[in-house]
Parts: sequence; structure tokens; C-alpha cells
Amino acid sequence: MKILYQDKNIAVCVKPIGLDSQADVPAALSEALGGDFLPVHRLDKNVGGVMVYARTKEAAGKLSAAIQSGAMIKEYVAMVHGVPPEQGDWEDWLFKDSSKNKVFVVKKERKGVKKARLEFTRLQDGETSLVRVRLHTGRSHQIRVQFASRGYPLVGDHKYGAKDDASTPMLFSCKLTFPWNGKTISFEELPSWA
Repeated sequence: MKILYQDKNIAVCVKPIGLDSQADVPAALSEALGGDFLPVHRLDKNVGGVMVYARTKEAAGKLSAAIQSGAMIKEYVAMVHGVPPEQGDWEDWLFKDSSKNKVFVVKKERKGVKKARLEFTRLQDGETSLVRVRLHTGRSHQIRVQFASRGYPLVGDHKYGAKDDASTPMLFSCKLTFPWNGKTISFEELPSWA
């Protein structure tokens, strides 16, 4: 696992596809660097990319506060079917059906429904298009369901309508930016397909 940064309070790594971000990655970090690692955000098991982990409870509190306040900026790249608009700012109401582990866009707010917002820019287009996404909210499967609901399922995302041979959704957490020790720091990594 690639380590992008570490100090006594945090570690930033590139999570490989197939590892659980809440259990497997902290264990791998602990094996590589020693000590304990506390997850403060998550990525689906079948998605890779840049993540930050806390090494102390105090650091976990600071990172969680940055996430809650919107001071942590999360950016992704995704390969989608079709050609979405050149750019967009999408807001939807999302409902998660936990029994099916599937998320749906719904028309209005009700119990269990959460607002989801993302912005994106199309970087390349063709039969499939490369998009760069900035999340404003961190909902389960958010990018996957917001694109699929508009007819642009992610390549490899068979749960949300993709009909292709890719084995996992082509989604990658490519950049994290957050305040740390009085300054703003950023970490960026792109997948081979972007």
C-alpha cells in the first residue's frame, strides 16, 4: 500500500481496491508503520484511492470536525457510460435501502432520506467519459447513484446499471485537501485509467 504522508498524528495512503477501509486498511497501516490507525471516512471495498487516517483520538476529532464543517475537500475521478454535460452541480434526495445495500434517488424529503450534492467536470468524452467530481456531501454510493440515475452509470458498476465487462466500478478518490496544523494540505494520486 502506498503511503503518501505520515507524521505522529495522521497517515495518508492510497487504499487498494478490495480492502475494507474500516478494518483492512488500518491493519495494513499498523503493520507497515506501527501503532493504531483510526478511520475518519470511508470508501467502498471495491473503490480505491486517497484516504487519511488518524493515529490519535485528538487527530481523529480534528479530521472529523473538518469533514463535518466541509473543510475537507474530497475529489474523485470516474469513468462513466455516455456523455454527461461538460460540467454540473447536482443535488438529489437519496434513500438507502440497507437490506439491499442499494441507494435510490427519490423525489422529496422524508424519513431516512438525505440530501446529496456533487459538482463535476467532464475531462474526456466518447463512448465512455472521464469525469472529475467534487463531493459536497458524503452519502453511501453517492457518485455512483447520482450519475446512474441520469443515465450515466459508472463503467463496472453493475449494481447501478452498467452492462460491461469491468470487474469493479471505475471510481477513484484522487485528491484530499484539508486543514492541518494551521495550513491547508493536499494529496493527489490518479489511477492508471485516468
